Amino acid sequence: MEYFHEQEEGSEEPVSPTGQYFNSSVLSVSVLAVIESEISIDDSLTLTLLKDVFLPINPRFSSIMVRDKDGVKQWKKVEVKLTDHINVPIFPEGKSPDFYDEHLNDYLTKIAMEQLPQNRPLWEIHIVKYPTSNAAGSLVFKLHHAMGDGFSLMGALLSCLQRADDPSLPLTFPCFATNPKSDSEEKSAFGCVPRICGGLLHTISDFGWSILKSSFLEDDRTPIRSADEGVEFRPINITTLTFSLDQIKQIKANLEVTINDVITGVIFYGTRLYMEATNHELKNANTTALVLLNTRNIAGYKSLNEMVNSRADEMQWGNKFGFLHVSIPEFDKADAPPNPLNFVFKARQIIRRKRNSAAVSLTGRLLETVRTYRGPEATARYIHSTLKNSSMTISNLIGPVEQMALAGHPIRGLYFMVAGIPQSLTITMMSYMKKLRVAVGTEKGHIDPQIFKSCVENAFDTMLKAAAKS
Repeated sequence: MEYFHEQEEGSEEPVSPTGQYFNSSVLSVSVLAVIESEISIDDSLTLTLLKDVFLPINPRFSSIMVRDKDGVKQWKKVEVKLTDHINVPIFPEGKSPDFYDEHLNDYLTKIAMEQLPQNRPLWEIHIVKYPTSNAAGSLVFKLHHAMGDGFSLMGALLSCLQRADDPSLPLTFPCFATNPKSDSEEKSAFGCVPRICGGLLHTISDFGWSILKSSFLEDDRTPIRSADEGVEFRPINITTLTFSLDQIKQIKANLEVTINDVITGVIFYGTRLYMEATNHELKNANTTALVLLNTRNIAGYKSLNEMVNSRADEMQWGNKFGFLHVSIPEFDKADAPPNPLNFVFKARQIIRRKRNSAAVSLTGRLLETVRTYRGPEATARYIHSTLKNSSMTISNLIGPVEQMALAGHPIRGLYFMVAGIPQSLTITMMSYMKKLRVAVGTEKGHIDPQIFKSCVENAFDTMLKAAAKS
């Protein structure tokens, strides 16, 4: 539903093109951020924290999306009634953590399916005061993707938190840099010319394939893709699993690859294992993943003051990402049993090659061209088709090394999930306190979340053992 408002001069801020795409007639995408507390939640300071800490981070938290008299979407500043944004669900009392695990999952499914009201700022908070197997209580933020991507929204939430050991010290983040050997090879003079030529050919190939995939070339119907219309409106399960970053780094060092190579290889291998376990004939079916990339030219998150004072440059805030179409490697028929390390090397080869092309940049220009000549709704339909024709989306964020606290509540864990996209499978990852939390969003009734989780865990275990022998 669109809202039309006469606005006072100077009170509006234009909605970014991506913001318009993600809040359109064909797409309504939100981010769920789950913060797990080590102690029971005391919500007595909720209103104060929201008013004094959360709202000042960005004016979009106090704005609604409207159309001006010319039909152009704008952010309109409004008075925020905080109580309308706070939800405290009531579950049966005195039950086991497993019972509350199930109720929390059902609750996350419920709020993931609900649309955020357009007549108030596009966010809400849910305070779950029941102990699960992972936490004594959970805080769930739901924020519309139109306000910003996972990086900016998670940066906003992190700016509300402090180090548990010493609030006066800043949070620090791990370095997921590429390995030095590959970087030096890329920068060598002898490798420059063939890399440029190869990049040009790859750009043409990747950009052309991206257009085909976004237009009419669909992935096969498989155990991870129902290909049904309206899948974005169906219930989802959200399951999480945790890996040790030290073990991931061990695999990285043994294989001389990057941490992202290892993570992507594990996810791809686990996905193929699930497809094999649930339908052996479709284990190597045509399957494409959309791997999201942060396109900001900055080193990491900014502090709260920096975020508030640097809104104009839009470097920290907004939707600044691109995506790569990556074909998930198949099982090699000659490789029996399959070598899990091949999935790391193949994923690395595919993603590095695509990064060496300008397809992501050209895709961004294509979207802008479509928006200019056909409007934001047509562009949103193109993005919807891009998502629908592929099988899964993978995105990751880097979290702090130290334990955080919110209003005296030590944070045991955190993860996020994207809701409202037309896919049966979504995977998000976030590092925190030397752990990598993987959240898996699966279409209810099509993907078995426990079998999928088991397959990814098996993929990691076998890869760790294989890397130790390499």
